Amino acid sequence: MFITFREKSIIELIVRTSGKHTVHSLSTYLNVSARTIQRDLKSVEKLLKQFDLEVKRTANEGLFIEGNDDQVYRLIQRLISVSPTDETPEERKLSLLIILLHEGPSFKKQVLAKQVGISTATLTSYLDDLTEWLHKFSVTLSRRRGVGIEVDGQEANKRHSLASYFLVYFYEELIESLYFLQQGKNPEEKILGYFSPQYLAMIDGLVNQKINKEQTRLADSDYIGLVVYICLTLQRTEQQFLLEPGEGVSSESAGEHQLMEAICEELSEQLAIALTTEDVHFLTVILKGSKVQAADLVYYDSVLLGKLIKKLIHDVSAQLHIDLTDDFSLYQGLLAHMGPSIFRLKQNLEPFNPLTGEIKRKYPVLFMAVKQSLENEFKKLEFPADEVAFIVLHFGSALLMNEERVQINAVVVCPTGIGTSKMLASRIQKELTEISSVEILSINDFQTAHFQDYDLVISTIRLPITEVDYIMVSPLLSDKDIGSIESYLQNNLEKITRKKQYLNFGNPDEVRFENNRPNIQNLLREIKDVQSSMDAILTNFMVFRKQQVKDHWKVLNEVLEQAERDGLVASADVAMRQLEEREAKGGLGIPNTDMALYHCRDESIRELLFQIVHLDTPSTVKGMDGGRVQMRNLLLMLAPLDMSAREQEILSLISSSLIESDAAMMIFSSSNESMIRNKLEDLFFDYLQNNLIKE
Repeated sequence: MFITFREKSIIELIVRTSGKHTVHSLSTYLNVSARTIQRDLKSVEKLLKQFDLEVKRTANEGLFIEGNDDQVYRLIQRLISVSPTDETPEERKLSLLIILLHEGPSFKKQVLAKQVGISTATLTSYLDDLTEWLHKFSVTLSRRRGVGIEVDGQEANKRHSLASYFLVYFYEELIESLYFLQQGKNPEEKILGYFSPQYLAMIDGLVNQKINKEQTRLADSDYIGLVVYICLTLQRTEQQFLLEPGEGVSSESAGEHQLMEAICEELSEQLAIALTTEDVHFLTVILKGSKVQAADLVYYDSVLLGKLIKKLIHDVSAQLHIDLTDDFSLYQGLLAHMGPSIFRLKQNLEPFNPLTGEIKRKYPVLFMAVKQSLENEFKKLEFPADEVAFIVLHFGSALLMNEERVQINAVVVCPTGIGTSKMLASRIQKELTEISSVEILSINDFQTAHFQDYDLVISTIRLPITEVDYIMVSPLLSDKDIGSIESYLQNNLEKITRKKQYLNFGNPDEVRFENNRPNIQNLLREIKDVQSSMDAILTNFMVFRKQQVKDHWKVLNEVLEQAERDGLVASADVAMRQLEEREAKGGLGIPNTDMALYHCRDESIRELLFQIVHLDTPSTVKGMDGGRVQMRNLLLMLAPLDMSAREQEILSLISSSLIESDAAMMIFSSSNESMIRNKLEDLFFDYLQNNLIKE
């Protein structure tokens, strides 16, 4: 099949938005004249005849493809496997951008046009686009008569502009390239005309080993972004495009700095490229801004942010006349997302969300409510539309989560971030009531998955596999996508039900009854988790009073040694080291109080533990806001490494209650054991009433 990039784009757009695009809208979208679209449509019609398909028009001149669904599916599969015979505009602009940032300092128009293989008129158009792109990153592209074309800006900004261009326009190609590298298929030529396959493969392995194999896991988009930034930094430094002293300086982030230093040292040793201190600082900022932990690992880490997020959820709920305040999954997801998000905004790292326009069109009221609530609760920060859209996905996911489920199991391969994948899964369950459960699989994990365990495989991107049937959909699930899924389920129903013979047994009335209630064993397990968590906290709770103590670490060590003697902690020394490392990462003092929350999660901890040490002499500690706190009450919270969702929820319940009101702050800082215990019991009772008994 010989097809140009524009012809392929026209077919994909018509298939994806059946009946919505006209000749005029296609010409606007593809930035060509209507006459050019009409000419390309003639070639498209000839190509479609090979599949017994035709281009038809609706009454409103909307274009759609008429024919058998199987043939449409064959066409899509064929398009996935074919490469256009010409370069896309983005590919040519990328080539131009690489030349501008690597072969300076100045260029002549005719020479540039010849290098890229385009006319001078097209070059002028591309330079206009790149001028606008570079301006967003404070890089200037100037064109002066007699001098030529020049690019000027700080090295750090040039790196941001090039890395962002790769991630915005070539994200799927990067994923596919990394997949093949992981399979040991190393191409001879540079990837995307820039990245060294050897460097990229080595960086991918190191990042996966040193970051993703630990407790901290990056969201897929952040993982790809970090790999791109490291490889780009390596190649720019190798070519002597160096950061100026102070350009890459990071804020306090000891843990991230150590990780990045270890990665850079290993790369320097293996490749004999001397990465600078500024390179390490620069990449630390990227890691700090992209470190999105799995939601189930974020449980009580930020009291202040947790309070703001609870207020944000309450505010959105009030505006929409719904109640999401008890949705712990939403709270966890926002806590995992917004820590790095706020860091990115403070570092002026511009987010990019390709779904922003579609989200605003599909969920205008929710978008406005979230934007207003962010302005209400985060007054010192300005959230751009792309960042608001990410947060809207979390709320959209929560709003669609409580739908009925039936027996068909699906898996979604979605590398565009936590919120997007959850949103797609929720939309699938809302729009397709036949589907019982939707599991989310990251691009890093899908290659080892057993797809035969699922009835339906859905992906938002092209997958480099041929042995598995899958349906490719938009992350926001268009009507056409829903139709494709319904058609697939109908055509493969016998194959799906064959694996589920147990559904044919038993009383149908009993089956219907079971479908309307939760799985009793899961419910009992959750009740047991809640009971054991609350019981452990209340049983182990104590208030210690220490007089004339100047070193709070000495007191903390005594408390941990007692916990070790009581069998609550396997090793006081290990727990102590974990607490020290946690404090090194950021302050633990709660601003505007005399309390500090020292906490950690480690495999050496055997039971949940919440205890308070009251000091008659205040000890100065670093606050969560970077200031200083005169600590009189040291709150100690310890948890095992392996915890269920309900156990995490109980700990989050305590930490978020510490500063929920002036009365709560007075109680937890009172050193009155009886009063604090009563407060904990009230919290637990309300939780049982609202979460288990009500459910």
